[in-house]
Amino acid sequence: MDGPVVIVTGGAGYIGSHACKALAAAGVLPVTVDNLSTGHADAVKWGPLERLDLRQSDALAAVMRRYRAGTVMHFAASAYVGESVIDPALYYDNNLGGMIALLRACRVAGVGRVVFSSSCATYGSPDAMPITEDTPQRPINPYGRTKLMGEQMIRDHAAAYGLRYAMLRYFNAAGADPAGDLSERHDPETHLIPLALLATSGQRGALQVFGTDYDTPDGTCVRDYIHVADLARAHVLALRHLLGGGDNLALNLGTGAGLSILDIAAAIRRVTGQDMPWTAAPRRAGDPPALVADASRARQVLGFVPEHSAIDTILAHAWPHFTKRGHDELCA
Repeated sequence: MDGPVVIVTGGAGYIGSHACKALAAAGVLPVTVDNLSTGHADAVKWGPLERLDLRQSDALAAVMRRYRAGTVMHFAASAYVGESVIDPALYYDNNLGGMIALLRACRVAGVGRVVFSSSCATYGSPDAMPITEDTPQRPINPYGRTKLMGEQMIRDHAAAYGLRYAMLRYFNAAGADPAGDLSERHDPETHLIPLALLATSGQRGALQVFGTDYDTPDGTCVRDYIHVADLARAHVLALRHLLGGGDNLALNLGTGAGLSILDIAAAIRRVTGQDMPWTAAPRRAGDPPALVADASRARQVLGFVPEHSAIDTILAHAWPHFTKRGHDELCA
């Protein structure tokens, strides 16, 4: 697969930067397009950075033409469920406005393939677990609705203009680059595992556990955690599939194993030897009790099998970045 150029929107962010590393290792030039509103310029290490807002469609098309790109990997989006409930206008403007501009730029520049960072949030609160790709998509928060609308926009462009696509519905991305080159850095941080590790290392107060009365084995939310390096590799496999003439795809990316928040606390104790302090808090609007993937279709179609997604491995790779020393070195 030597030679292709891929535009990576949001390539300075958490998952996008890991994908850029995986693309470069596969012989692909990743060109990051990012406005750096939440991303980090120092995470762009494997290709050029074009600093612009995705909604600048003409400028984006010019970048696509200049690099003669044939594919876009689209990660750029606002991605906090709770924030989307509080400020839905931001999410519709950024996520859908960005998608409209991106798809227009693809048409103008002749880019014929899109790999889309979608989400299990499109399923809402399903009636049965695990979640297959055929589970009805009934999102229960604005974030999930913008991702579902993004999928629908891509499908409509495929039908009308011949766009080819892979839509990858992530479950919970977690962990850090196994070689230590990249980590998870959000401001504000809202993801469970970094918050739990910051609490464990004493850099913040006790973890707030939002809801201890769900219909789950221990009353706390259950999620399917997949290592970010595994997600990145899945994107490379999806690109290979499209470049090889494979059919359009919509696939779950997860492990099929559900872990509660208290399961995470127990794993942190195993990996770090320290207890995670936590306090109970009321449920948050828009949080389903459980989300666990049936990821068999990704295995069948792409040959994708997670390699780093055992929870102890995820935590072992993430933990060094959330100790006091690791945090200080990262922010230096």
